[in-house]
Amino acid sequence: MIHNLPFNDRWIEEKAPIAGGHGYGNAMNQFYWPHGIFVDDGQTMVIADWYNNRVIEWKIGYRNGRVVAGGRGEGNRLDQLNRPTDVLIDKETDSLIICDWGNRRVVRWSRHSGATQGEILLDNIKCYGLAMDHQRHLYVSDTDKHEIRRYQMGDRNGTVVAGGYGRGRGLNQLNFPTFLFVDHEQAVYVSDCKNHRVMKWNQTAAEGIIVAGGQGEGWTLTQLSGPEGLVVDMSGTVYVADRNNHRVMAWPKGAKYGLIIRLEERHVYYPMGLSFDQYHNLYAVNYGDHCIERFRFKSI
Repeated sequence: MIHNLPFNDRWIEEKAPIAGGHGYGNAMNQFYWPHGIFVDDGQTMVIADWYNNRVIEWKIGYRNGRVVAGGRGEGNRLDQLNRPTDVLIDKETDSLIICDWGNRRVVRWSRHSGATQGEILLDNIKCYGLAMDHQRHLYVSDTDKHEIRRYQMGDRNGTVVAGGYGRGRGLNQLNFPTFLFVDHEQAVYVSDCKNHRVMKWNQTAAEGIIVAGGQGEGWTLTQLSGPEGLVVDMSGTVYVADRNNHRVMAWPKGAKYGLIIRLEERHVYYPMGLSFDQYHNLYAVNYGDHCIERFRFKSI
């Protein structure tokens, strides 16, 4: 176990980005304002390449990625995306599920070779973040309705599991929810972006509890500013991309303040999506520098 290590000694900083880092553009070694990221058990990343209107698959250790969804210009055809914000891999169907934010829809693209277009799973939803639990329920954040809904596959109505009482600061409300995470007990963690806090909604709860931030917008260790990407480890520590403060923070369970995961060599410029791999390495989308950073976990 690693709990006796000083917090910032738990990760080894990579000397260079793990993907991208060649400026913005649409080449296969570039991103343009990337957002969400998902890392599978085969050490493959999939990244929502927002301004390029595509999803990129990038095998760790490779110099280039490849387009696996979209990439045919901005549009609403089934072979196009419009500002995708998040993506995950559904192992059971070997497919990508994508928040096609600009088209107000959630789409699915097969990962099998030869797939040239997606299918619409949900429409008329300003989706931003995605998560899937162990029972294959799909969770989607809606930045227009300020709520999170849970869907069974094939169900287009869903059930509100967080928010749903309009935009606001109450414990039963959200204000522009972005990324989310669902744990093994089906508790939903939400980056409540414009309330500058992370909320946890236990299953069937009528309101959430604040697990990070919530002290107004700011840069102190008790505050967040525009939180985005979000993951939670088995100990209940919340890792959050504190976007406007250009830092990734960790909030141990029950803590009143967070800890900064530092990059000694570089800064994370407007961090967005976060993901763990199976080895507990932490991946952060460096939105402003159009690349992916990795913090390698130090096991002892």
